[in-house]
Amino acid sequence: MSEVIKVGIADWKICSAPDTITTIGLGSCVGIVIYTIGDSFCGLLHIMLPSSKEIRNNANRSKFADTGIEDLVSALEKKGMKRIQMRAKIAGGAKMFQFTSKSDIGTIGDRNVDSVKNVLKEYNIPIVSEDCGADYGRTISFDLDTKMLTVRCAGRADKQI
Repeated sequence: MSEVIKVGIADWKICSAPDTITTIGLGSCVGIVIYTIGDSFCGLLHIMLPSSKEIRNNANRSKFADTGIEDLVSALEKKGMKRIQMRAKIAGGAKMFQFTSKSDIGTIGDRNVDSVKNVLKEYNIPIVSEDCGADYGRTISFDLDTKMLTVRCAGRADKQI
């Protein structure tokens, strides 16, 4: 019987088939699934902020795109996943609040998405599909058997990417 592995905010976990992995509450946060076509395990990271270098209280490495992706990739490699075969699917990075100025908090979703894309590019991990931006939150679930990421949004039809 399969289980649903739940990833919290500023956290990551590894999931093995036949289980699925999910995270909720992706507003300006970004969910990153890293997998390969051939492996029967994957990882999901739920980041809140673009860079650990911009914040003093950065002890939780999973909170940030730069250190969170580094830790998840390292853990997947330790389990035997080859970086050259890694692929990513991402979702989130919404603009959840309307501001009249371009404050940092008003652009955090865009900054998170840009940072995730830049870090994955540094690691040579291609983004296969994404559902980012707009002005609504998301919940995502990844099915290891189908390699499909289901994106759920309140008041909208589910999307599979």
